[in-house]
Amino acid sequence: MSPEQKLMQRAINLIQDRGQRAVENSRQLATIDKIGYKPLNEAVKYFMDEFWYDFLHPALISIACEAVGGNVEDTVNIGSAIVLMAGAADIHDDIIDESKIKEPYLTVFGKFGRDIAVLTGDTLLIKGVYALHESTMLLSKNKSRLILESVKESFLELCGGELRETELRGKVEISKSAYLEIIKQKAAASETMTRIGAILGDGTEKEIELLGHYGRTYGVLMTIRNEFIDVFEEDELRNRVENECLPTPILLAFQDKMRKSEILRLLEKEMTDKNVEKILDLSMDCQETRLLVEDMKKWVEKEISLISPIPNCREELKLLLTATLEDM
Repeated sequence: MSPEQKLMQRAINLIQDRGQRAVENSRQLATIDKIGYKPLNEAVKYFMDEFWYDFLHPALISIACEAVGGNVEDTVNIGSAIVLMAGAADIHDDIIDESKIKEPYLTVFGKFGRDIAVLTGDTLLIKGVYALHESTMLLSKNKSRLILESVKESFLELCGGELRETELRGKVEISKSAYLEIIKQKAAASETMTRIGAILGDGTEKEIELLGHYGRTYGVLMTIRNEFIDVFEEDELRNRVENECLPTPILLAFQDKMRKSEILRLLEKEMTDKNVEKILDLSMDCQETRLLVEDMKKWVEKEISLISPIPNCREELKLLLTATLEDM
């Protein structure tokens, strides 16, 4: 990786490199068994070939496995299963949020409609669970149990976080602590990925816990970063105003009554570039937003210190953390 590249681009390159094989394998798993209805086959193929590039989940498994001295080849099959399961969750999430487009592509919901989108998500979930079961059968009983329990718990926690978030639609009186708790719940998947990697790599109990904690922190940081990015994206901001909870920076700006009044006035207007820019300025240039960014910096420093006993991949783990702060 070139040192001249921005941190986030270096992190993206690392994630793509580590997750590539699992993603390619997941595409084969998704399409190998044909379904007796052509439009559903087309929707699955469209999602996997054109839309779903989930390098992150298998990359976290791979990096965590190597960090404790394991063989990354042992992570590919389970990583592929997780890609399918995460894809199913993503499709269902788009249906809940009525997200028809994620630049530059139409979502499955946007291209094929609600019914086919629901069934496409169901198809990938079934294939993912089956692939996960097949992969864990090759492991020891203890490893298999730990991995399956971790996946179950994280998906249940993630569902709880998503449901709590839907209950906040249209609300503007949301406390910082309440929304950060939802973000923490939504970061359960990242914790599970790093735990799985450490388990597959025969990490000690302490290493598994350290990397699990790392994964949760990384997931929280990336989720918050994406919340900031959503304020910059006109289409995404419009969809969140209409169908979802408002992005975190806007909710933080609402702590100031004058800013809140002005942002609400702008949100009622057409989402032009000029209005988006005004909302962005009001949201980013406020005390609560600056305090959150300062907290993020402290979380990164603490996590880098915590993973110091991990024998390998410390630079990669550090890169992923520090990249979340770039341009914040």
